[in-house]
Amino acid sequence: MAETFTFELVSPERLLFSGEVVSVIAPGAAGEFEILKGHAPFLSTLRPGFVKAKLASGETRSLFVQGGFADAGPVGLTILAESAIPAESLKRETLEASIASFQDALSHAHSDESRYRAETMIAQLREVEAQIS
Repeated sequence: MAETFTFELVSPERLLFSGEVVSVIAPGAAGEFEILKGHAPFLSTLRPGFVKAKLASGETRSLFVQGGFADAGPVGLTILAESAIPAESLKRETLEASIASFQDALSHAHSDESRYRAETMIAQLREVEAQIS
């Protein structure tokens, strides 16, 4: 039996997952990363995408996150998501609304930094949208 570790995913609204897992794959700002038991301390920002937790039973739980932070260590992983929902609850309309919100922010951006952030979020959300087509 594979070794497990504690994984928690929390959004501002609620705790979405708490339990023992074998591995977690998350959408880091610099690319996807995988955490296993005993991982060295690691902190990463997250981009919009899917967090996939593999349970000891072999089942995989998938949750959509729209940004946040991942904090890993030898005994566990905590993800603090800006927003998160179970992947099966993600609707195209939700993504389209988020994209429209960032497009509006882009049209009203007054600095290079705010334009870059809006453009980046739009591109990342379109990548997620392509995955659920």
